[in-house]
Amino acid sequence: MKRSDVVADAAIALLAERGMRGLTHRAVDEAAGLPPGSTSNLARTRAALLELTLARLTALEWEAVAGAYEGAYERTHDLAGLSALLAGALHLRLADRVHTLARYELALEATRRPELRAIYDRAGRRFRDPAVAILAALGSRDPVRHGRTLVAFAEGLVFDAVVGAGAMPTREELERAVREVLTGMLGGTAAET
Repeated sequence: MKRSDVVADAAIALLAERGMRGLTHRAVDEAAGLPPGSTSNLARTRAALLELTLARLTALEWEAVAGAYEGAYERTHDLAGLSALLAGALHLRLADRVHTLARYELALEATRRPELRAIYDRAGRRFRDPAVAILAALGSRDPVRHGRTLVAFAEGLVFDAVVGAGAMPTREELERAVREVLTGMLGGTAAET
């Protein structure tokens, strides 16, 4: 594993465990089992450490849900199949509490740091663009708006289950919820096989 990945993975774990205040170069060195100064050599500033961490987190999250998107374009005519795929991706996200909490910490920090905001927004497009393409293939009359709505629905569901007052939904509950949202957006335009 590359040293940058070791550092970023330790930073992700620290963000989830201690929050933004607990993320220091020294704490990352200790958590990663690296000699003092290793993190500073790789990411000189706090901004550089945050950028490295966000890039790694985005890559890990994409890797985890890529299976839900792979082949989705071929199956977009099938609302039930797509609902199952998206529910599977959500289920994976819910199971990964550490990455989710770290992402929330970074999202809040991005509201205060324009340079991090730009990276965070680019990372978000990596997830939004496939949603738009899938919804367009399903026959959405406004795939950009519907894609944003679908992502916002998914984010809200994850937030409620991980840090809100909501219960942890089962995969079946997730599938039903996704299907209801897609049906509401698309009406009768998508096949219901």
